[in-house]
Amino acid sequence: MTGLICPSPVSQSDALAMNPLGADEAARFFVAPRLAGLDCLRATYVTHAYAPHTHDTYVVGTIERGCEAWTLRGERHYAGPGDLVFVNPLEVHDGSPHAGGYSYRTTYPPVAVLREIAEALTGQRQLADPYFPEARVHDPLIAGLFASAHAQVEDGDDPFGAEERLNRAYAAMLVRHAGIRPATLGVETGPVARARALIEGAYAGDLSLDALAAEAGLSTHHLIRAFRRAVGMTPHAYLVDVRVRRAKDLLRRGETPAEVAATVGFADQAHLTRAFKARVGVGPGAYRRAAA
Repeated sequence: MTGLICPSPVSQSDALAMNPLGADEAARFFVAPRLAGLDCLRATYVTHAYAPHTHDTYVVGTIERGCEAWTLRGERHYAGPGDLVFVNPLEVHDGSPHAGGYSYRTTYPPVAVLREIAEALTGQRQLADPYFPEARVHDPLIAGLFASAHAQVEDGDDPFGAEERLNRAYAAMLVRHAGIRPATLGVETGPVARARALIEGAYAGDLSLDALAAEAGLSTHHLIRAFRRAVGMTPHAYLVDVRVRRAKDLLRRGETPAEVAATVGFADQAHLTRAFKARVGVGPGAYRRAAA
């Protein structure tokens, strides 16, 4: 009897190298350093096709334009904009353009990353790794959250925000599409207060979810949920809010927007301007002139 031979697990860069890109195609790899350095890919394919292969990690992605086709568990699947695509670890799959090609954003989270989020959601150790039973689901809301987080990781100007948003996207996927049932949150008054105090005191520095979680004594995802319930916004949103409040103080003293952006922890003046206008209604320059 001839046994079934499964492809050895490969990285996505290795899978890509098996069939080089054409002139109208592009692919960019990057990592999310604050989420176990997980691999990320943004690509556009017109003719490029992947040979059957596997990964040690999950594959979690969304289509931004066009249509992707692939075979998984003996079935042919098709995904377009608003769809989420899931491949569990060591599942054999291929991938190819359909009807003119596609553009997509995808990630390769290690098992430990999704398992940790699942345990934070349920409040207990998981006896089995999370499993996505469907290869494709149409979920524009979570797909949009995931795509924006992925783009934020790629931009690299707000690593805290990217980390938090990608964490939230994975958690939402696990609840909606992997059967994870979140436990009811308790009132984490003390832990949230400690995390909030750290943000108020260290807003200008390079804060991370891990640092806040350590201060609070909670897992990162538990902290996000508890903080949002107690404060009304996520830790990242609160951090940006504190930075804008401190920016207003400095602008009233006559400091320039460029100086203020660097002082309060924004990546640059443009980053300050976007956050400031969203919360104050006018840009930092106009605010400074009015307050003079």
